[in-house]
Amino acid sequence: MTGLPSLTGTIVAVTRGLLWFALAAFLCLPTMAQQTDINRFTIYTGFDYMISPARNLTQRGFDTDFGVTVKPWLGLGADFSASGNAIISGGGTINGTETVYAPTLAAAHEQYPTLVPPPNLVTVPFKSTTYTIAAGPQFYIRKFKMITFLVRPGLGAIHESADLTFPPGLPPLFEFLQIPPPKSSQTDWTYFVGLGGGFDLNLSRRVGLRFTADWINTHLFSNLLVDRQNYWRFTVGPTWRWGSL
Repeated sequence: MTGLPSLTGTIVAVTRGLLWFALAAFLCLPTMAQQTDINRFTIYTGFDYMISPARNLTQRGFDTDFGVTVKPWLGLGADFSASGNAIISGGGTINGTETVYAPTLAAAHEQYPTLVPPPNLVTVPFKSTTYTIAAGPQFYIRKFKMITFLVRPGLGAIHESADLTFPPGLPPLFEFLQIPPPKSSQTDWTYFVGLGGGFDLNLSRRVGLRFTADWINTHLFSNLLVDRQNYWRFTVGPTWRWGSL
C-alpha cells in the first residue's frame, strides 16, 4: 500500500493547482460583463471523491446540494454526501500508533521484543461508508458572466461505519496482553469543521457545471483513534437553477 499515499497526495496537489490556475486565469482576463440576472434556487448533484491520507482511505460516492440565493454574493444551502470504501491497494488501514493501544503495545514490546511487535508494525485494514450533512452560508464572486467562484465554511455532522479485518496474529496478541480487542464493526456520529470552495462554469442561465474541493477535520471513533482525522473531498457535476432574485 505504499503507492496510495503518494497517489492521494498527488491528487490533492493537482486539484489545488487547478483551482488556483482557474482563479488566476480568469482574474487576469480583461473584465467581462458581471452577472446581473441571478437565479434564486440551485440544485447540484455530482460525483464525490473523498480521501483520508493518514488512513490510506479512498472513497467514491455522490454529493447533492440545495441552495437559496438571498443576496448576489450570499447563498444559504444544505449539503448531503455519501461515500463508500473503494478497494484500492487494500483499502483503508489503521496503524497501531494511531490507536489508544499504542502505549500498551510500546511498553509490551520493550518487555517482550520477540513476542510483541512495535505499534508501527501493527496495521488493521478496514472498509467503510461515510455520510456528511452540512448547512450554512456560501459566498459568491460574480465578477465574470461565464464563471462563478464560491467559498464556504465547513460545519456539519459526519457518520462513518467501518468493518475491521483483524490480521490472524492480532486476537492472540490482545489475549496475551489481557486487553479487550476493539469491535470488528464500528459506527460513529460526530461533528466536523473545515473549509471549501470551487467554481461554476455557467453553460447557460439555468445550467452550470460545478467543481468543488473541501477540507474536513473531525474526530471519529475517539474510543479507538487518538488523533483527529483530515479528509479531502472533491466533487464535480451539473447544477440546475431557477427563479429570479
